[in-house]
Amino acid sequence: MATMIEENGPSTREQSEVSSSSSSSSSSQARQKLEGLLNKNMKIRMTDGRTLVGLFLCTDRDCNVILGSAQEFLKSTDTFSQGEPRVLGLAMIPGHHVVSIEVEADTLEDTQGFGATH
Repeated sequence: MATMIEENGPSTREQSEVSSSSSSSSSSQARQKLEGLLNKNMKIRMTDGRTLVGLFLCTDRDCNVILGSAQEFLKSTDTFSQGEPRVLGLAMIPGHHVVSIEVEADTLEDTQGFGATH
């Protein structure tokens, strides 16, 4: 059966089939990378200046992050003062408040594909 090419390129059905196959492979790669980060220590900086440190437990399609055994560090107003962390336990960080996420290097040693040196 011949493929029907319209004047402006392939039909929208053909485009959606191609994009869905490429997006499914990229989403499965992303899923594998996220699964490799499960139970790793993460440091998440938030828009209000707070920093949360804890174990990465899960995320969702809105980029919300759940940390276990989380501790909160407030933004220091004085560069010399180091405040005590506040223990939160289980914490949910809304995705729109996440500024940056760091994974501790020592927890990546057994994780492949994240630039860790062996």
